[in-house]
Amino acid sequence: MDLKRAVDFFLAVIASMILFVPILIVALCVRLTSPGPILYWSKRVGRFNRVFLMPKFRSMRVDTPTVATHLLENPDRFLTPIGSFLRKSSLDELPQLWCILGGRMSFVGPRPALYNQDDLIELRTAHGVDQLLPGLTGWAQINGRDELPVPEKVKFDVEYLKRRSFGFDMRILFLTAGKVIRRKGIRH
Repeated sequence: MDLKRAVDFFLAVIASMILFVPILIVALCVRLTSPGPILYWSKRVGRFNRVFLMPKFRSMRVDTPTVATHLLENPDRFLTPIGSFLRKSSLDELPQLWCILGGRMSFVGPRPALYNQDDLIELRTAHGVDQLLPGLTGWAQINGRDELPVPEKVKFDVEYLKRRSFGFDMRILFLTAGKVIRRKGIRH
């Protein structure tokens, strides 16, 4: 096990224990505020372009089309009563700790593309970004999150690929915490 994987596993175990009660509360709130499952399992593209299922707390109605949110016409109409809060607070991301524990994701890396985001997948593959484990957060996330066009996201992903280190990962985690607290860069 390499250092990054060991740190990911250790941090995911600690985070899961600390966040156990908040995770249960969010799960209960999702269940009580809208019909459908608590978790939404999204087909995502991981390392070496392998598709895996990534869980999130469900923030959209069950009849929402399976496309990136920015491609929906009026995405707000698909949000559940607490969906906007879950997204803006990033609480919807908490179930991804399971993917980090299982080694399908890391805390830091490029955000996993949806299986049908062909333009993003193709550009990442052309630049070698597909060799990285996807992350809960990443360099592109803190430099624009939902606001970045695909070529710009890939530019930041390539920069991360070239600069990756323990120190850079810690910097990204620290900057992510600030973004989440300020709820910056999230459209819906």
